[in-house]
Amino acid sequence: MKIKKVAFLSHLDLNLYLFRLPIMIALVEKGYKVYAICPRGEKFDEFCKYGIEALEYKIKRQSLNPLKEISTIKKIYKLIKPLNLDILQNFTAKPNIYGSIAGHLAKIPLIVNAVTGLGSFYIEENKKAKFIRKIMNSLYKEANKKANYCIFQNSDDMNYFIDKKLVLKERAILIKSSGIDTQVFKPIEKEKVAYTNKKESIVVLMIARAIWHKGIKEYYEAAKILKNENIEFIFIGDTDDGNISCASKNFLKNGNVKWLGHRNDIKNQIASCDIFVLPSYREGVPRTLLEASSMGKPIVTTNSVGCKEVVDDGINGFLVPIKDSKSLAERIKKLANNYELRENMGKASREKALNEFDVKVIVEQYLRLYNV
Repeated sequence: MKIKKVAFLSHLDLNLYLFRLPIMIALVEKGYKVYAICPRGEKFDEFCKYGIEALEYKIKRQSLNPLKEISTIKKIYKLIKPLNLDILQNFTAKPNIYGSIAGHLAKIPLIVNAVTGLGSFYIEENKKAKFIRKIMNSLYKEANKKANYCIFQNSDDMNYFIDKKLVLKERAILIKSSGIDTQVFKPIEKEKVAYTNKKESIVVLMIARAIWHKGIKEYYEAAKILKNENIEFIFIGDTDDGNISCASKNFLKNGNVKWLGHRNDIKNQIASCDIFVLPSYREGVPRTLLEASSMGKPIVTTNSVGCKEVVDDGINGFLVPIKDSKSLAERIKKLANNYELRENMGKASREKALNEFDVKVIVEQYLRLYNV
């Protein structure tokens, strides 16, 4: 019997390794030949440990040069054509667009795109953002004509694509998030890490890249509003000096927030907090919220695209308006002052993670789509 072949195409090896590996492993276990097609990075050589063959291609993430982009499509086509794939699964913007075109030319029977978030150009309203958004919408529309399905992580993004006629309704599939391993990220008892001299303080934690549309400004402002409360505000996240949307180190070091920079002990840091916060303006479905939910933490986040998928307002946390520091501070304070509320919301977070976001549930949805 012919062995079926499936390839996962992404702009980063890390993206596939961190978020798609369970799906890829499940297909290997079902007898599929699985390829990871991505630029070479720190996780590129790790795929072989799971019976997955990694194939390298190069892509310039920020490039808008039409000639270079056409060249990338040709390279992807030359890479996938000899593989005689049965399924091509694309992730993130450029791989969705270029993979669909290359896969169509290679006559792959099943091509699936996955929109895991739309990024800053779908948040901002300046001329550049509007111009790029218009181009991206045109490209997405053409790409989805060539794909059999397009997966979305939240209903807002899916409805946007349907309303703008960027995808046919019958080809739009909602699979909420990439899933979380609820047995790895589970509630654990851990002694709090104290970063200030405040005794018996409530620890509030935010984990995100240090870019403005993650809601860093609002988080720091909420900390300032609550500076006289017995609350410690912690921020974990990398800076990117080359990104104009990134907060400066000077901003992050000052204020009423303890900035820890990059950390490798994320699970321990979440375990140490009492309240998890993410005031982001727009997401796919944020990984950090899934981790916090799975570990049984009450959450305060925004009523924004992607974030509201993880929180049922008043049940496992609170939803606040975007860019509203005052409301953010009020909800944090309400949780900080009520132990029983934190406990009940934390239990509800864990239950929601188990029922809706467990990686086994997500993998099963992908396999059904692939008819495996």
